[in-house]
Amino acid sequence: MKYKINLISQKKEKSVDKIIYFVLNYLRYILVITQIIVIGVFFYRFKIDQEMVDLQEGVAQKKEIILVSQPLIKEAKKQALRLDEARSIVAKQTTFLAAMDYLLSLFPENLYLTKIRLAKNSISMVGYTQDPQSINNFLGKLKNEGKFKKILLKNIKKGEQGMEFTFEFSSYKISQPI
Repeated sequence: MKYKINLISQKKEKSVDKIIYFVLNYLRYILVITQIIVIGVFFYRFKIDQEMVDLQEGVAQKKEIILVSQPLIKEAKKQALRLDEARSIVAKQTTFLAAMDYLLSLFPENLYLTKIRLAKNSISMVGYTQDPQSINNFLGKLKNEGKFKKILLKNIKKGEQGMEFTFEFSSYKISQPI
């Protein structure tokens, strides 16, 4: 058996020596790691700054697009308004045409018109006839079918050409196809 005996006593290290040993051996690793972290943060900051610049350029481009498209949008709104007005006018004309077609389809042959006046929601007819019964039959047909909300015989009198009359019809109801 062999024994190893160390007769030299180990000297106690001072705390200053321990600190110097630590600084010389381990602090350099800490500094390298810190520098790597700083470089990583620097590149990350560079990347974020570049993204911000790209976003600002994108916003500037979008602002330019908006500025360029504003006149087009205004013109499109004007055209839409004109189109709506045209549709409204066509709808009113369609209503008047339907009302006139309806009236003329029921109009007796022995009634003669001298004047027709078209107003916003009403139609006035002035005319004459030799047969007063045809006026009554015409009014009866109109009231039975109920296509107008208001049907008035405003005036009837005996004149030079026969019985002179004035009708007023208002608020024609367009029948919807089923």
